[in-house]
Amino acid sequence: MDFAYSARVEELRAKLQDFMDAHIQPADAAWKHEVEAGRYPSALIDGLKQKARAAGLWNLFLPALKEGEPGTRLSNLEYAPLAEIMGRIFWSSEVFNCNAPDTGNMEILHMFATPEQRERWLNPLLNGEIRSCVGITEPGVASSDPTNLQTTIIRDGDDYVINGRKWWTTGALHPKAKLCIVMGLSDTAPDADPHKRHSMIIVPMDAPGLTVMRNLPLLNHYSIEGHTETDFNNVRVPAANLLGEEGAGFALAQARLGPGRIHHCMRTIGQCEVALELMVERALERKAFGRHLSDYANVQDWIAEGRMEIDQARLLCLRAAWMMDKHGNKAARTEVSAIKVVAARLQTKIADRAMQVFGAGGLSNDTPLAFIYSWGRALRFIDGPDEVHLRTVARAEIKKRKESNRSTFAEQGVLRPHVKASGS
Repeated sequence: MDFAYSARVEELRAKLQDFMDAHIQPADAAWKHEVEAGRYPSALIDGLKQKARAAGLWNLFLPALKEGEPGTRLSNLEYAPLAEIMGRIFWSSEVFNCNAPDTGNMEILHMFATPEQRERWLNPLLNGEIRSCVGITEPGVASSDPTNLQTTIIRDGDDYVINGRKWWTTGALHPKAKLCIVMGLSDTAPDADPHKRHSMIIVPMDAPGLTVMRNLPLLNHYSIEGHTETDFNNVRVPAANLLGEEGAGFALAQARLGPGRIHHCMRTIGQCEVALELMVERALERKAFGRHLSDYANVQDWIAEGRMEIDQARLLCLRAAWMMDKHGNKAARTEVSAIKVVAARLQTKIADRAMQVFGAGGLSNDTPLAFIYSWGRALRFIDGPDEVHLRTVARAEIKKRKESNRSTFAEQGVLRPHVKASGS
């Protein structure tokens, strides 16, 4: 395993950082002003997207990008340090057409779309002309176990009819949102294989019967593009909108979620770096009881622990990306689960320390810390809760030991037998 950045990646990192410094950071105040006024800053974003594409900083996330398709084809390992830079300003990924949930949707369409689906949906997404969302999680069931999903996708002649309710549908309020990839039951027979009952289908956002019920606050924060509760009431779409085969929803979901999970982790590391840098700057400038905060041992410990923890997380993220490139997404499942837990937990930990150093100001929107903290907490649910990923890692470890040909520690004599003490 060699995680050193190649000359090509170093060149792209420098180009991306220059773009961030010249265009993204100066636009941050204007972006926030528009959002606080309740307007999505479409003109600002669209102008920056044109600049990014012209600079060759476009669709960097897709290892299977074909010749002739817009963007720069990179491996997961090559993309990781670039996603980290984008993550430092959380809204910037859209500028480079590398934003969730579009990246995951483009991945799945790239693998499974028909020629007609590619023309209508994938190509406009690759060109950054439209946005998309995904409907998997449901309010009425424990969606961490997708076999529980109850939304139905039932064949009716040349159409499918969708009924059910989804929530945390990110991006549904974006002015350019044109499609939602919905997962639901296509086989409602009680004795059907629980992992072959679900399908995925493309639903246009303007389809009759699709209603955005409300925008859900995330820890009391409303996203301008929405994390919505969305109702599907007899939504009828052509059978040609089905993704892949009927009953293949689980396979498609796994193909979609693997890269999406690690992309979140890559960006998280960038946000953790921002939180640590803010904490250090604050500790150097702020005094309490006659001394700079940076002089206190506990603050120094937080700084040191943050540096070590971020570097550890980065290496784990790079290993997971390397595994995906070398052995495929399925083979890297355990590594992706591991970094998913580590990165989300680290984000809240680093942000919490930084907020403590900032004092009450850290709770406000005067710094990005409140957002970093709340998004880190949300990441412990997004793309699967911690408990599901811990279960994946534990099962892999247990299986590895069961299948090992090595003798047990007891057989090796490492464990000493219990000897009853004399006179007891």
